[in-house]
Amino acid sequence: MSNVPPRHAPLVQFPVIDDCLQVGGIPLSRLAQRIGRTPFYAYDRRKITERIALLRRHLPAEIHLHYAMKANPMPAVVQHMASLVDGLDVASLAEMKVALDTPMSPGLISFAGPGKRDEELSCAIAAGIVLNMESEHEMERIAGLGNLLGICPKVAVRVNPDFELKSSSMKMGGGAKQFGVDAERVPAMLARIGKLGLDFEGFHIFSGSQNLKVTAIQEAHEKTLQLGMELAEHAPGPVRLLNIGGGFGVPYFPGDQALDLVPVGDNLGRLMGEVNRRLPEARVVIELGRYLVAEAGIYVCRVLERKESRGQIFLITDGGLHHHLAASGNFGQVIRKNFPVAVGNRLKGHERETVSVVGPLCTPLDLLADRMEMARAEDGDLIVVFQSGAYGLTASPTAFLSHPEPAEALV
Repeated sequence: MSNVPPRHAPLVQFPVIDDCLQVGGIPLSRLAQRIGRTPFYAYDRRKITERIALLRRHLPAEIHLHYAMKANPMPAVVQHMASLVDGLDVASLAEMKVALDTPMSPGLISFAGPGKRDEELSCAIAAGIVLNMESEHEMERIAGLGNLLGICPKVAVRVNPDFELKSSSMKMGGGAKQFGVDAERVPAMLARIGKLGLDFEGFHIFSGSQNLKVTAIQEAHEKTLQLGMELAEHAPGPVRLLNIGGGFGVPYFPGDQALDLVPVGDNLGRLMGEVNRRLPEARVVIELGRYLVAEAGIYVCRVLERKESRGQIFLITDGGLHHHLAASGNFGQVIRKNFPVAVGNRLKGHERETVSVVGPLCTPLDLLADRMEMARAEDGDLIVVFQSGAYGLTASPTAFLSHPEPAEALV
């Protein structure tokens, strides 16, 4: 067996010209000048478009693609995404307002998440957005608010299945969960929906996220579609929506390999025959967030100082965990692993060294790269954290120690 440690998967989504990363067709150094300051996030619109096209090629034609805005709710990103996908999913009133500013029909926007406030529910009902109901109590509140508004709410039941997405880094279903209604309680809830006269759309069944194992995703699709068809027998009307969630992962860490879409799509194609027969009016939706945007984005910060401490080189930058909590290892990692990190304006460099990249915060947790090999960097060089298009800025504690927030750009 080899003792060579695993390496990051090859990063080929961005070209390199004259040893400088190109994002959106712009050299990184020029992009930094255009934005006017560091740190910043940059998202490549062409890469987002290409990712959607890749999915369209490999998934059955009748599968609808929805974008889960929580992955990256930047308004410019959402506007671009709305022209490419078949629907949007929001998780807050602020996200809902961004979604409603796009050309997407409100009936193709869904609102998920536990603990929705009355004002959020009322806005969604008035807009005609589909409410993914997370509990029987929420169902009763929605019915009451609909009566007050004189509008019949569009609803779907978010189901907590009795299975999980195996090998998933974040399990959203199976066992006791704050999300959705336990599958065994859904038939009684469906009967109540009929009595309340709500506009029933269908089901949202989401079992996990960030999965790179084909067999696990295939099994989840099989179980999810079967559960949806079984629950449909108790529905108060035809199932028009069957959202089977997402879970497609991206390679972040050494040893990770990109998900192979071919067998995933082939398996779905095999399953869709029975689904179309038993649920002829249903739109089958795959709802993805991270998979659509993560690899199209980078986080960029500038080296302020090279510092040596007892033989170890530290690159101190103007960015850190307050902007990119996930890259620091403090967003769900049990054992910290490095995101792909490089010196963006000296991507290969003639001289290599092993360094740690840290931010300006007064905590040892402010670590973006721990003893990684990269080109020798000097003060003013640009450090790039790849795979940063999802759960970056909005998933980070930007108020921590009151440093300035980073800029964002879609290029």
